[in-house]
Amino acid sequence: MTMKKRVVMVAVLSILMVAGLMLAGCSKLSRDNFDKVKVGMDYSEVVSIIGQPDKCDAAMGTKNCVWGNDTKNITVKFIADKVAIPTMKGL
Repeated sequence: MTMKKRVVMVAVLSILMVAGLMLAGCSKLSRDNFDKVKVGMDYSEVVSIIGQPDKCDAAMGTKNCVWGNDTKNITVKFIADKVAIPTMKGL
């Protein structure tokens, strides 16, 4: 491999690494955003703070939504589309 190709490869890898770090830093799944979620907020207000949930289950006027995964998440229980119980894990 020529020196020019190595320099180009290192530059491309560096750019990809920086982009990946920037995307990771832009996550809305954070303790700061969890602290903004307050009891009584509408579902749409929560979505504007954290983004669309990864999963929601609804039954009999309640909705339980999860942002994240099993190890790092925000879970919000809604009653009549209002925040009733916000919880978080791993943030």
